[in-house]
Amino acid sequence: MLKVSKLAVRTDKTKGRVYKTNKDNFRNEYQRDVGRIIHSTAFRRLKYKTQVFVNHEGDHYRTRLTHTLEVSQIARSISRYFKLNEDLTEAISLAHDLGHTPFGHAGEDALVKASNSYFNHNDQSFRIITFLEKVYLEFDGLNLTWETLEGIAKHNGPIKKINKKSNIYLFSNEFMDLDLKTFPSLEAQIAAISDDIAYINHDLDDGFRAGLFDLKNLKKYSFYKKIIKNYSVNLNTDRFKKEFVRKLINTMVVDLIKQTEKNLNKLKPKNVNDIRNAGFNIVSFSNKMKKSISEIRFFLNKRMYNHKIIINKTKKYKKLIQDLYKFYITNKINIPTSWIKSTYKDNNVEKKQVVIDYISGMTDRYILKIYNKI
Repeated sequence: MLKVSKLAVRTDKTKGRVYKTNKDNFRNEYQRDVGRIIHSTAFRRLKYKTQVFVNHEGDHYRTRLTHTLEVSQIARSISRYFKLNEDLTEAISLAHDLGHTPFGHAGEDALVKASNSYFNHNDQSFRIITFLEKVYLEFDGLNLTWETLEGIAKHNGPIKKINKKSNIYLFSNEFMDLDLKTFPSLEAQIAAISDDIAYINHDLDDGFRAGLFDLKNLKKYSFYKKIIKNYSVNLNTDRFKKEFVRKLINTMVVDLIKQTEKNLNKLKPKNVNDIRNAGFNIVSFSNKMKKSISEIRFFLNKRMYNHKIIINKTKKYKKLIQDLYKFYITNKINIPTSWIKSTYKDNNVEKKQVVIDYISGMTDRYILKIYNKI
């Protein structure tokens, strides 16, 4: 076993899986989780799911899959520095976005509005790995370890306001108590904050590529001044824009590591349970970096997410999902019977849930194909 710190989740101390499996002589339990996630159907579908730009709009824009890989890379690097459990960090990172609808957050909003019911992509990720994936003869889902499930469920922190229709809530009550009101492991906290680092920076990169804004639009922000102060080259080239994003990622990671070390030195946790009961996220940015990140988010909201080009496309794709939901719920078109039979053992499953599961699992190109047929 790799040498890890006393605050790492230890592979040999796992709380196990719902369904017992034989020990693997060549891989630890979290490596097995990574394999199960990567080989899942839901993971492959991320290739054709929107991050900001729809899949067919350009070959070099991020998709959910490339975003997930970037999150995993950043998270593993940070986890390695702290001598934590890299394999667990990777498993949580790879699974965190499996539940996203087609067309990103806009698709999620449209599905909630159309169905007038509870839907959350984090919760749907959990539903996928515990139920919707059909890989094994003996059980539904991927049968991941307690620690991976906990990290996926709570990677954004404790779940204090629990929706009783939530898959996470139902699973935690029925199968294994995930202790939803405590904080997750350091590995899960790193996966969550690496998600922020990845999307903030690659959205800047994709925005540059799409011509929605330029580096000069960032001049008034402190993070911009800090990065360019040592450069005398032409700042308007594509190469420098990539350099800028790369430096910004590194600046965030270094700040995160330094602040997390300060938090650990102040708290002096002795074990993983101390992490879970700390009462706050130990993995965090400094206040100065938090301010810079708020500036970047404000900028992206104004210049990218609410750009008229993006807004017009968002309206179009929201309507598409809402229309398709109505078609399925009113039987104007039917969900394939073979999919329903292979997915649900219980014939009494609510039709609304069937439609939500089916549409949310679609890729951008598949939903466009179905809609164009209609």
